[in-house]
Amino acid sequence: MFRKKALRINTYLGYGTENNFHAKGRALEDENVSFDLNQKTFKTLKNVYKQLESDEIRNAQIELKLSNGNIYETISDKEGYYHFDITTEKLEKLTDKEGWLPYAVSYQENHSSRKISKNNIFPGSMLIPSKQAEFGIISDIDDTILHTGVASLFKWRVIANTVFKNFDKRLPIQGTVHFYQKLRLGKNNLAVNPFFYVSNSPWNLYDYLTAFFEKHLFPKGPILLRDFRTPFDKTPKPKMPHKQSEILNLLKMYPDMKFVLIGDSGEKDADIYTKTAEEFPGRILAIYLRNVNHRRKEKRIKKIIQSFDAAPILLVHSYDQVIEHAKKTGLIT
Repeated sequence: MFRKKALRINTYLGYGTENNFHAKGRALEDENVSFDLNQKTFKTLKNVYKQLESDEIRNAQIELKLSNGNIYETISDKEGYYHFDITTEKLEKLTDKEGWLPYAVSYQENHSSRKISKNNIFPGSMLIPSKQAEFGIISDIDDTILHTGVASLFKWRVIANTVFKNFDKRLPIQGTVHFYQKLRLGKNNLAVNPFFYVSNSPWNLYDYLTAFFEKHLFPKGPILLRDFRTPFDKTPKPKMPHKQSEILNLLKMYPDMKFVLIGDSGEKDADIYTKTAEEFPGRILAIYLRNVNHRRKEKRIKKIIQSFDAAPILLVHSYDQVIEHAKKTGLIT
């Protein structure tokens, strides 16, 4: 008889305001996935398989506790995801100096004979951007920060890079970390400009991407992924592309904040970013698109740029060009 696996809760970095608390995560069986340095290909393959084949815990009663003692409850959905959306007051008093509000989630009930990992305490954090922030940064991940190969035939490079390479074998695209750290500082050198990372990758790869970001010292920020849909998924498809939906949520959450949008020419970033700038005039300070060296896609992007004037937009081959432009426009020093 198979022994049942222990349970865990995967908490995702979130964002909110001083009066709105938001938290998202997933109740799962613990697959004991570990992201070690210098691990062999077989273990990487095994890790990726475990992440993609995750076994969710549906209808789990989840309890969330803030540092002020407030406790909230919810139930995970059929995919194991849970969502907290709470209106309250004075949340900024619970944050650290960088604006992160810590909390803990746990299983509310014993789940019969199931063992629970980490003593049933799973820490999470939610970002409340500083009032001193000059602007926010929304960045794509695939082929913007991390060589992924989304423009490759049948996306074979995406599969090869993710499945066969451990996070520590992946290198950020040259110049990204330096530029992002400068954006974090802004022109006032306060290191409070918030980062939000968006990707069409599934939530199953959250831990993998988090390990990569931490290793290479990217500014800490929510990583906004999407549910992994299978050919047999009967749930309704989203009405709006994932990236567009996440960007719209951020613009509505922070109506007084302006943003810099960073992406690439490999997917639909140019379409989404330019449409956003036109729908929210004055809110987008700059759009930077990395050229993935795909001739047909490059030609299409240049056509979009030629007819667009709602915000500064650049299609570049290196982040040195982006840094030069950001300095001239006063985004960074």
